[in-house]
Amino acid sequence: MLLAGKTVVVSGVGAGLGHQVAAAVVRDGGRAVLGARTAANLTRTATEIDPAGLHTASLTADVTDEEQCRSLAALAVARFGGIDAVVHVAALDTHFGGLEDADFAAWRSVLDVNLLGTLRMTRACLPALKERGGSVVIIGTQSAVAAPTQVRQAAYAASKGALTSAMYSLAQELGPHRIRVNTVLPGWMWGPPVQAYVKFAAHTEGVSEEKVLAGLTARMVLPEPATDGDVAEAVVFLASDRARSITGQSLLVNAGELMR
Repeated sequence: MLLAGKTVVVSGVGAGLGHQVAAAVVRDGGRAVLGARTAANLTRTATEIDPAGLHTASLTADVTDEEQCRSLAALAVARFGGIDAVVHVAALDTHFGGLEDADFAAWRSVLDVNLLGTLRMTRACLPALKERGGSVVIIGTQSAVAAPTQVRQAAYAASKGALTSAMYSLAQELGPHRIRVNTVLPGWMWGPPVQAYVKFAAHTEGVSEEKVLAGLTARMVLPEPATDGDVAEAVVFLASDRARSITGQSLLVNAGELMR
């Protein structure tokens, strides 16, 4: 029970990683305060992981809206008395391509969600975090620290790379308040979003799903990719007191595809 008695705010609760993080928080004894733009995702997750409604609270919240970020933080304080950790899962990753075909309006949208959204939510939770100390866990991506091997998403990688850089500044700024800031860097995560991508790529390329998956996992040294649940386990560790002396660090969860 790594999170017994702790209250964790989770942004971006959808069908994949956000759901798994919320489930892991409750499983490990914590209270999960769930935020997402889509109310149906919040209802589905809360009902599945906490049928009695004793350990969760939720609110539709868009991380591009500072007032909605403050409202989610206020819900955590009102319902459970404070905030011990914030996990930033909310992300926009639907824009593909590089520089020559870049739509810079789309880039701005990606940066607004992935970079500024994380900073907005962190600042909204900061007064409560300062009262107890605690943890900020940012979900980054392997492509923020290495060239992508299959799919080009320059805007997404750049936004997550900026987040990794911001993590160092946040760790230095918030450390005196006993607030730790770390980043989890997943590679390909086997879960609903990647499963949907594999189906799409197989259909588009006219090949089997097995062939697409083999291409994604070819550089991994373990025989299968990490799952959304595997990444959630890393998040729980960094949010817990077991990681009380870890800050300003990036943890790759990628089945050994990239080692550093």
